[in-house]
Amino acid sequence: MASLHNNKQRSLQHGLTSRQVSMISIAGIIGAGLFIGSSNAIATAGPAILISYAMTGLLVLLVMRMLGEMAIANPNSGSFSTYASEAIGPWAGFTIGWLYWWFWVLIIPVEAIAGADILHAYFPGVPSWLFAFLIMVVLSGSNLVSVKNFGAFEYWFALVKVVAIIAFIAVCSLAVFGFWPLAEVSGISRLWDSGGFMPNGFGTVLGGVLITIFSFFGAEIVTIAADETANPKDKIRRATNLVVYRIAIFYLASIFLVVSLVAWNDPSLKAVGSFQRVLEVLNVPGAKLLVDLVVLVAVTSCMNSGLYTASRMLYSLGARGQALSMTKRISGAGVPTVAVILSTLAGFVGCFVNYVLPGKVFGFLLSTTGAIALLVYLVIAVSQLRMRARAEREGRPLELKMWLFPWLTWLVIGTIVMVLGYMLFSDAYRYETLMTAGVTLFILLVSLTQKGGKVVAQPA
Repeated sequence: MASLHNNKQRSLQHGLTSRQVSMISIAGIIGAGLFIGSSNAIATAGPAILISYAMTGLLVLLVMRMLGEMAIANPNSGSFSTYASEAIGPWAGFTIGWLYWWFWVLIIPVEAIAGADILHAYFPGVPSWLFAFLIMVVLSGSNLVSVKNFGAFEYWFALVKVVAIIAFIAVCSLAVFGFWPLAEVSGISRLWDSGGFMPNGFGTVLGGVLITIFSFFGAEIVTIAADETANPKDKIRRATNLVVYRIAIFYLASIFLVVSLVAWNDPSLKAVGSFQRVLEVLNVPGAKLLVDLVVLVAVTSCMNSGLYTASRMLYSLGARGQALSMTKRISGAGVPTVAVILSTLAGFVGCFVNYVLPGKVFGFLLSTTGAIALLVYLVIAVSQLRMRARAEREGRPLELKMWLFPWLTWLVIGTIVMVLGYMLFSDAYRYETLMTAGVTLFILLVSLTQKGGKVVAQPA
């Protein structure tokens, strides 16, 4: 497929610097799910949640390797949606592209609301909805001006997250080795002294995978962002190679320290979040303020990335005739302005619905995203399986290759199908799985109105 840069209209520009893309690739998967959501995962599986994180991390590592193979061969703002269209068919690219856009435009208000709630707690005189509105206006405005603004915001957001986690690991390591002066806490006995390493059985470890996988979702953003920087192939290769280190350092190391220093069944763990509870146990001054600041940065970063990613996916769909033609319009600064505006408006609608009908309609909409991450990974694996086979038949060399092809690719496909099946038959996840299936079926039916990847009824 021809690159989107070959369009007669303006194209996306290389507005992201190398250091910005590098920082995004390093910290792109660090969200509030690590700082707060990990407490729910720990409460589910106990210290054995480390196995869940390792299993999920391995899955994401393999998926990113497959995506990197395709992205280096064809850097594209549509990323896996474009590859699905080429490898499987226009209907697949259409369906997964719109599912991905749907996921992020629902995550945008979730993050804005979370950030607003933190600010409202410190400034109760300002209503939470106003903070959410201001956060969305500032970030959408910066995204509309130029991609450089997105890169600048995300660079500093990512830097704060990286510094915070490194500092957390350093402090906790001192405590584990008995050198932390503010509390008499040491060793790693918490790993087994509250009912054993796997207190709730191996089944909860699998359940932990379903919780942790959404913490990793977003690693693929760098393959979308790399298209707006010079030498995208080098950036994608570097990001793909960094995945294993990000998972090992940011997730496995930090969660290991959490479950080493705090009992998994500590009632305060779920109440305040894993990182804050550890800092409280270590008597770190201002623990709540420190964690709130980092979480505020994390949720704002996630919203910023979500808005960027949703707009680029919508732009790519429009450029392929799978969305309204206006979405492929590019400003003089190289920004898909209509795609940014429509994605922002969808986020505003989500916020409005949440505040007008709290816990009702928006909760229902959010439930439709329950299995989208797994579907995206599944489509990436199937696309790589077919595109790699095609490249080998045609004798085309690849700069980056998936390991042990096709066996590891098939292993990933089988694992994802198994997890989706488990979700469907599990009381805890059946509802979300069926909601995702319903949205997927609807988008798939819409895709059948297309012919050859072109929308049947184009707007004037």
